[in-house]
Amino acid sequence: MKGEATIAANVARLRLDRRLTQEALATKAGLSRVALGKIERGSVVPKAQTLDALAKALAVPVGELVTPVRPLESVRFRARTQVHAREQILAEVSKWLDAYAGLEANLDERLPFRFEEGMSVNRYSSPEKTAQAARQAVRLGSEEPVRDICGLLEENGVKLLLLETNRDSFFGLSVGSRDHGPAVVVNTWDRISVERWIFTAAHELGHLLLHQDEYQRDATDLPTETEREADAFASEFLMPEAAFAAEWDETYGHSLLVRVLKVKRIFRVSYKTVLYRLVESGRETSDVWRAFQGQHRGHFGKTLRKTDEPEALHKSEFAWNWSRSGEPAGLSEHDFVEDRLSRLVRRALEEEHISLGRAAEILRLTRDEMRQKAREWVG
Repeated sequence: MKGEATIAANVARLRLDRRLTQEALATKAGLSRVALGKIERGSVVPKAQTLDALAKALAVPVGELVTPVRPLESVRFRARTQVHAREQILAEVSKWLDAYAGLEANLDERLPFRFEEGMSVNRYSSPEKTAQAARQAVRLGSEEPVRDICGLLEENGVKLLLLETNRDSFFGLSVGSRDHGPAVVVNTWDRISVERWIFTAAHELGHLLLHQDEYQRDATDLPTETEREADAFASEFLMPEAAFAAEWDETYGHSLLVRVLKVKRIFRVSYKTVLYRLVESGRETSDVWRAFQGQHRGHFGKTLRKTDEPEALHKSEFAWNWSRSGEPAGLSEHDFVEDRLSRLVRRALEEEHISLGRAAEILRLTRDEMRQKAREWVG
C-alpha cells in the first residue's frame, strides 16, 4: 500500500472509531474539511506538520498514521448492531496477532490447536457432540467444570485477546489459522458481565470448530442459526449435561433462587444460561423465569430487567441482556485473566528480544505502566 493510501485508511479508520465527522476532526486538527477529505481519499500526501496535528487530534502517535496494517482475511465478526469501530478493532487485532506470532517465533513456543487435533467425532454431527469431543480432546473430564477458560484456551493453541471497547453490541470475534490464529477476542468492557466474557470465549471456540467456512473478512450478514449452534456448543462445553444434572439434583432441597445461583457459580456461567438449560432440557417450562424473578425480587429487593423475559431465552445469546449490574452473585474480572502473552512478553524482555517500549505496545500499556509491571514481577 502506498504511503498516501496507508495514511488515508488509517485517518479514516481512527476518525470513525472516535465517532468524529470529517468536519469535527478537521476543526480539531486546524484543517479545512476539504483538506481532510483529500487526505482520506489518498489524493494528497500530508506534510509532517499536518500529520502531527492529526495525530494529536486523534490522540495517537504519528506512527499510527503512517504504518500500514495487515488486513485480516480469516475473521468472523458479528455484532447485534453496526459497530462503527469495526475496522479499528480489526486493525488492533491484526497488530496484536503479528506481535504474538513474532514472540512465539523468537522464543520457539508455538502450540498446536489441540481442540481440533484431538477431535474424535464429525464436527458437523451436532454442536453438543462437538463440545463433548472438544472437551475430550483437551482431557477435560465429562463432569469437570471449566475453572479457567483463559488458561484452557491458551494452553491448547488458541491465542486470547482481552480487548476493552465500550460497545455492548460487540461481544467478541475469532480469527482462523491463516491469520496467525486460531485466536479469540473478547470484549472485556466493565459494563458487560464476566459470565458473558466466559461465554463469549466458549462461543467463539464453537465457531472455530463448527463454522470454518464463515471466516471471511467482509462477511457481516451471518446466519442467526450459526449463532444458536455456537450458543449450544458453549453451553455444553461450559456446563456438560451429565455434570449439570448431577449438580442440579444435589440442590433439590433448596429454593429455585439458591439452586440457580449455586449451579451458576460452579460452572461460571450466567443465571440465564442455567435457566436456558432448564427450559431446553424439558425440566421446566418458560414460567421458571418468572418464578426466578419473583424469588430474586423477594431476596434482593429488585426486579431483573424486562428485556430478559422468558421468550428471550429461546433466542440467540445476542438477544439477552448481559450487563454486569444485572448478574446476581456475579464473578469478578480476576475470574478471566490472560496469562500466556504476558508470560511470553516477560521472557522476551528478559532475554532482550524486545525493548521495554515494544513490550508496552504488545501489552497495550503506557511505558510508565510497563515499567511498574516489570518492577512487580517476582520469581
